[in-house]
Amino acid sequence: MSKEDMPLHNHIRQFREERGWSQQELSERAGLSRAGVSAIEMGKLVPSTVAALALAKVFGCKVEELFHLGGHDEIHWAWSPAKEPCRYWRAVIGGKLLLFPVEASPLGMLPHDGVYRDGRLFDNPFADPFRTLVMASCDPAVGLLAAEYARITPFRMLVLSRSSRQSLQLLRDGLVHVAGLHLAESSNPAANARVAKEILKAPFRLLRMANWQEGLTLAPGLGLDTVNKVLKSNVRWIGREPGSGARQVLDELLQGVAAPTLVARDHRGVVEAVRAGWAGAGVSVRLVSEEAGLDFISVREEAYDLCVPASHADDPRVRALVEVVRSTSLRNMLRELPGYDVSATGELS
Repeated sequence: MSKEDMPLHNHIRQFREERGWSQQELSERAGLSRAGVSAIEMGKLVPSTVAALALAKVFGCKVEELFHLGGHDEIHWAWSPAKEPCRYWRAVIGGKLLLFPVEASPLGMLPHDGVYRDGRLFDNPFADPFRTLVMASCDPAVGLLAAEYARITPFRMLVLSRSSRQSLQLLRDGLVHVAGLHLAESSNPAANARVAKEILKAPFRLLRMANWQEGLTLAPGLGLDTVNKVLKSNVRWIGREPGSGARQVLDELLQGVAAPTLVARDHRGVVEAVRAGWAGAGVSVRLVSEEAGLDFISVREEAYDLCVPASHADDPRVRALVEVVRSTSLRNMLRELPGYDVSATGELS
């Protein structure tokens, strides 16, 4: 098939509906007729160079992100399935329909949108991908946010459990809408912005979710009541992966000593390792330590922010998220959690 015979596909509908725009609103923003926008979106009209550039400018994207040649639409996996069959979730991010292999979620077992089997997709959508927000986060209380998001808004939230730097890398690669990070003390929150700027290299805003206490989770009965006593003891440590806020705290405490070889994936993983007796100490937020009935020594108060790229600022799903974070109902729930401070919750920087 020559290029002249290949159909022109576009993602105008995805980009438009991500922003909650009607065809009329898009036509006014782009300076095109509504009939023309409709015909281009439906593939009945090949846009002129001027029209294609106008549409790309309105959406803040490249022309090649909006239009592409091909015999059929390409399947876009966020990352390749580890094996088949594979259940998947669907979400539209940056005008692209992405498939996410189902994984363990901090929200528990979530309904999937289809199954990939024998090289084929068998869709059985549970939710509209245009109404699905994808967040990468390590917040152990993210279930409260997701519950309020589902209750207050018409959207679904998917949460991928990732460390701070991993979350920002997914955001940079266009694989999530929002990334959570806690790499700064609440007294110096600018550190979060520095890391986000370093990784994203694009405009963004930070939405404060909470300030929380991070410190040492300890097995009961050790008789260790200060950080100094813990560091001088021969207690066995459970570590965290590089790039996580907990690992940053641990490295600062150990000051060049080799990191623990036993590594947990998240805050609850640290707690489970200590509770099961595989380790005597680790770094986590106060919430999960107290929930597990373990001892806790606070090391610092951190600023936990949600990072939103400027390119997603007008997305109705993101606007709804900001409203939920600022809601009285969510703030009241977070206020009651051990180690959470909501005095700055909802602030944008």
